[in-house]
Amino acid sequence: MSLSITHLGTGSRGNATLLATDASKVLIDQGFSGKELQRRLRQLEIDPTEIDGIVISHHHGDHGGGAAIANKRWGIPLFSNFRTATALGLDLVGGVTLFEDLERLDIGADISLLPIPVPHDGADNVGFIASRGSGERAAVFTDLGSWTDEIIQHLRGCSHISIEANYDHRRLWEGPYTNSLKERISSRGGHLSNQQTGELLGKVVNEQTKSIVLTHLSEQNNRPHLAESTVLYHIDELFEGDIAISLQDGPLFSHFIGQADTEMLTSGLL
Repeated sequence: MSLSITHLGTGSRGNATLLATDASKVLIDQGFSGKELQRRLRQLEIDPTEIDGIVISHHHGDHGGGAAIANKRWGIPLFSNFRTATALGLDLVGGVTLFEDLERLDIGADISLLPIPVPHDGADNVGFIASRGSGERAAVFTDLGSWTDEIIQHLRGCSHISIEANYDHRRLWEGPYTNSLKERISSRGGHLSNQQTGELLGKVVNEQTKSIVLTHLSEQNNRPHLAESTVLYHIDELFEGDIAISLQDGPLFSHFIGQADTEMLTSGLL
């Protein structure tokens, strides 16, 4: 029995991550149209009606803009904190289950999620620690401009970590964005650079960390090889597992926790 982590796509044009066991299926974020979500799930031979719930990390449209559509079209339950639900215009009476930071969510038959507050602009933003009772944990953290001691505490010891590596510092500052936008992206409430992601992972990666996925790469200000090489510079002597890149078009692969050591940690989908 294992928990799979599959990114249906990450980036500024939409984000959704599927957590699945034999008994439960949960989406972290739903930033796609209903048609696009259905198309991506179909590649995994999953119907949207099989999803037990959608948990929303924050109010930006590329993460939560398609949640209400999924709820209305397929009856998928929604989970959000109050400020995110309000910002997205979700129905607070019967349309969404509200949660607080550090309040464990049990969704489906055997998936638990712990929302961890993260620094990012706008409404209250969270990352999620997922588990299914095996003792192993998976982290899915996107859209954060920095980290806290609390984030370090919860990431340390996770078997799997999905985390954003949004931009390469040089490409951002030499690129066409306005100075104000560059400053917002690189601020504490913005996004993590490749360098920052490497520094953070250097604080939390240990022998328990089996896989890492770098997510939410900017199509304008980053490249996969830059993200991977910069992060590996910081963790090369600490990490012996699998590292992968999640881009806008997915799903491309899955990672698993809770498997026997003889099983593969990663499987290709396409």
